Amino acid sequence: MTHDSAFPFLTFLILLPAAGAVVAALVPRSLGEARQRRIVQAVGLVATIATLALAVTIAVRYQAGNGGYRLVSDHQWAPTIGVGWHLGVDGISLFLLLMSAVLFPVVLLAGRERRDTRSFVAWLLLLEAGCLGSFVALDLILFFLFFELTLVPVYFLVAGWGFQRRAYAAMKFFLYTFLGSAFLLVGIVAVAIIHERQTGVLTFDLVALAHTHLGLGDQILLFLAFTSAFAVKAPIFPFHTWSPDAYAEAPTGGSVILAAVMAKLGTYGIIRFDLGLFPRAVVDLAPLLLTLGVIGILYGAIVACATKDLKRLVAYSSLAHLGFIVLGTFALTTQALTGSVIQMVNHGLVIALLFIVIGWIYERRRTWQASELRGLQRPAPMLAAVFMLALLATIGLPGLNGFVGEFLILIGTFVTHRWWAVVATGGVVLAAIYMLWAYQQTFHHEPDPANAQTPDIGWRDGAVVAPLVILIIFLGVYPKPVLDRITPSVNLLVHQVDQATGKSEPAVSTGGPERVAASSTAAVTGAGRHSGANRHHGRGQERATAAVGVAVVVPAPTPAATGWVVPALPGRLS
Repeated sequence: MTHDSAFPFLTFLILLPAAGAVVAALVPRSLGEARQRRIVQAVGLVATIATLALAVTIAVRYQAGNGGYRLVSDHQWAPTIGVGWHLGVDGISLFLLLMSAVLFPVVLLAGRERRDTRSFVAWLLLLEAGCLGSFVALDLILFFLFFELTLVPVYFLVAGWGFQRRAYAAMKFFLYTFLGSAFLLVGIVAVAIIHERQTGVLTFDLVALAHTHLGLGDQILLFLAFTSAFAVKAPIFPFHTWSPDAYAEAPTGGSVILAAVMAKLGTYGIIRFDLGLFPRAVVDLAPLLLTLGVIGILYGAIVACATKDLKRLVAYSSLAHLGFIVLGTFALTTQALTGSVIQMVNHGLVIALLFIVIGWIYERRRTWQASELRGLQRPAPMLAAVFMLALLATIGLPGLNGFVGEFLILIGTFVTHRWWAVVATGGVVLAAIYMLWAYQQTFHHEPDPANAQTPDIGWRDGAVVAPLVILIIFLGVYPKPVLDRITPSVNLLVHQVDQATGKSEPAVSTGGPERVAASSTAAVTGAGRHSGANRHHGRGQERATAAVGVAVVVPAPTPAATGWVVPALPGRLS
C-alpha cells in the first residue's frame, strides 16, 4: 500500500465507525435492557467522536495548495479485475467529511431512541462508514460499494424506527435508489471497458479513467447513466418523489442523515465524476440540468408554501435548496461551483438543525401540524430562538452561512446563464414566505392550554445543537478558511472542463485579484480567475479568492502537480 503520509488517515476514518458498528452489534442482551442501552450508547459516542477527532486532524493537515488529492492511500485490492483501495481527499470532499463527522455524534446525542438501541446504533455507525467512504473513494467500484452500502442501514432505520407509514417510505426509498444505482454500475463498467480497449489496462481508478478518450455520444450516454443514480440520491427534480415520504416517516436521526449527508452523495457524485469524466456532455446538457435545477427550486418552494406539516415543509425546502446546488454546478463558473460546494456543507448544517428542532417539538406535542402548534414562543423561548436561527440561515440572511453559498451560486450563474439565475431568485423570495409563515403559525399567537405547557429545551439539548449554531454563524461571518481550501480544487476542475471542451468563462468571471477584492466589500465570498489566454498556452496563472474583503492569491494548478492529465480534444464546442 502507498500513502502520501506516514499514517493511513482515510482508511482509519472509514474503519473506526465500521468497527464501532460491529462492537455495538455484539453487546449481549443478557446484560439487561437498561445496562445494554448505556453501553451501546457509549460505544456509539466513542466511535463517532473518535471519527470526528480524526476528521478534524485530516482538516488541520490539509493545506490549501494546487487542489489535488492529499492523504492518498492506494492499494491493489483486486488487481485481476482492476479494483483498488484508492482513497484521497481534496478541497471538494474535505468539508463534506467534516460535516458528516460532526452530524453523526449530534444525531446520537439529540435522539431519544429507546427501542432496540443496539440495532439503531449499529446501523447508524455502519451508515457513517458508508457515507465517509463514498466521499473519499477514488476507485469507481469502491465508490459504488460504499454508495450502495448506505442503502441498507437507511432502509432498516426508516422501517424499524420510523412513523406510521414507515414500511412504505422505506421500500419506496430503497427501490428508487437501487434502480438508479443499476444504471450507475452499467456506466462504471462501460467506462472501464472503453479504457481497457484503448490502453490494454483494466482499471476502475478515477485518475486513470479521466484519461479515457470518449466521443460526445458516449459521454452523453454515460453521463445520463451516472446522473440517473446521483439525481435520485440527491434528490433532483423530478426524481425526488421518494424524499418527502422518507424524510417525513424517518425518525429524527434518520431524517437528519438522509437530508444533510446522504443527499450530498448525489450532488458530490455529479461534481466528482460527471464533471471529471464527461466534460463535453456536461457542457452540452448543462441547459437541461439548469432547467431541472430551477424547476426544483420553484416547485419545492411553492409546495412548501402550501404545506402545513412542518416535517414535509422542510423536506420540500431541502428540494429547493438542492436545486440551487445543481444550478451552481452546471453554470460551470468558478464562483458558482465554489458556491455549490460550500452550499452542500451549509445546507447540511441548517437542515440538520431544523429537523432536530422539529423532532423536539414532536416529542413535546406529538404533532408536526402547524395548525395545532400556536404560541410556543412563550413557554419555550430557547426552542423558538434556535428554530429562528435555522430559519434565517435557510432563507439566506447575510451573516449566516446560507447567504454565502447562494450568493456565489447566483452571481456565478448570472454571468453565463442570466435568465436561469433571474428565475432562481424567485426561490429566495418564496423561501422567506414559507419559512416565516411556519414560524408565525408555530411560535406566535396566544398558546392554547396544551401548547402553554410545552417545556423548553434544557442545557443538555442546547449543548447538543451548540456546534451547529456556532458553525452556522462562523461560516456566515468568516468563510475564508473554508473557501481557501475549496477554491483551488474547484479551479482545477473548471480548468479541466475548459481544456477538454475548448470553452472558457466570460471575462467578468475571470478577473484578476484586484477585481475580486474590489467586488467583495460585503460579507460574502467570490472567486476569480485570470483570462484564458495564458491558460490555453500552458503558462502559469494566478487564481484569487476573496473572503470578507480579503483577496488570497494561489498559483494555478498544473496537470503534473495534481496527477490529472486531460487529453486535448480537437475542435471547439459551440
